[in-house]
Amino acid sequence: MEARKPRLFYGWIVVIAAGCVILIMYGTLLTFGIFFKPVATEFGWSRAMTAGAFSVGIVVRGSLNILTGRLTDKYGPRIVITACGFLLGAGYLLMSQISSIWQLYLFYGILVGLGMSGAWIPQLSTVARWFKKRRGLATGMAASGEGIGILIMAPAAGWLISAQGWRSSYIAVGIIALVLVVAAAQFLRRDPSQMGLLPYGGTQLEEQKANLNSGGFSLKQAIHTREFWLLCAVYFCFLFCLNTIIAHIVIHAIGVGISAISAANILAIIGGISIIGRLAIGVFADRAGGKWAIIIGLTILTMALLWLQLASVVWMFYLFAAIFGFAFGGLLVSFPLITAERFGLTSHGAIFGITSFSATMGGALGAVLAGRIFDITGSYQLGFLICAAVSAIGFILAFFSRPTHKMGA
Repeated sequence: MEARKPRLFYGWIVVIAAGCVILIMYGTLLTFGIFFKPVATEFGWSRAMTAGAFSVGIVVRGSLNILTGRLTDKYGPRIVITACGFLLGAGYLLMSQISSIWQLYLFYGILVGLGMSGAWIPQLSTVARWFKKRRGLATGMAASGEGIGILIMAPAAGWLISAQGWRSSYIAVGIIALVLVVAAAQFLRRDPSQMGLLPYGGTQLEEQKANLNSGGFSLKQAIHTREFWLLCAVYFCFLFCLNTIIAHIVIHAIGVGISAISAANILAIIGGISIIGRLAIGVFADRAGGKWAIIIGLTILTMALLWLQLASVVWMFYLFAAIFGFAFGGLLVSFPLITAERFGLTSHGAIFGITSFSATMGGALGAVLAGRIFDITGSYQLGFLICAAVSAIGFILAFFSRPTHKMGA
């Protein structure tokens, strides 16, 4: 039997809902760089100490990505994201009350980290199940929520902090995260079969069920392949660079004489241009495959990080932000796509969860290492140069990626 074909394919609603969750979760998370200076200044904490909470959050959410990926594969995203929305909102609300370093690590590192474990894997794994064709475009659209979130939340947080102080600003962030994430989660469904539909571009319901149940690697099969570990290494390199920049670029720009508002706009530009990168490279990946999308993204990322070594005035930072944002957006879309290409959809959430865990280890290391280098040398230049080298290593490793030989073998 052919599945019914409604006028509006529900998969696009899933894309919008997933994009909204990503928008709110990452938009609020990536304001950390805006809150960094006022929080550290008030308590007299070093940059490595303050950035350490960001790194703890990365480790926590990376560890939980494996669990949330498995739970999404089994139960669907709605319950998972609802629980994560409550945890995320609670973490931000409690951040408004901190008075010591252990509270920063508990509320931001642990609670926000727990909430953020539902931000990426459940959304993109779910979107992948709804689309056989145009998967790259759909993934790019959903992932664009992160760029829109940064574009909106970075300047908004900067304005709120200057007008109301950082404590009141965290209350606003907590309410926004809790209410909107939980609301958007109610529109998510695990896969088209739950609604008697085919994935976009599918032909028969029976074929879709076969694809979901036997058309890919199990987690156990995937981890015994060379491609799995190579993908983990490349993803590690990318997030090492990404989280270092997200955590430190604003305070670095302020340190070289850029105003706080202009420095906050760097994050906004990164987020805004990343939307173009997600859509453009998502469409490119549909045609050329995830491997070449990753290679192009890492090439551009390395160029941006080398340019950062020269940046000293506002326009140079803004140009860096535009180049970096395009690469950052495209790479975020490429990793879930290549996971589906190499390993299928059977255990996509669990497999993508583990590769993402390896990436978060890179992100945690990069953020705290750059802070430590600044504490010792008084400059971020060496830290950013290390990022450029790590990005180049990821570029080289990506060339060795090749298709898995036999699906499920």
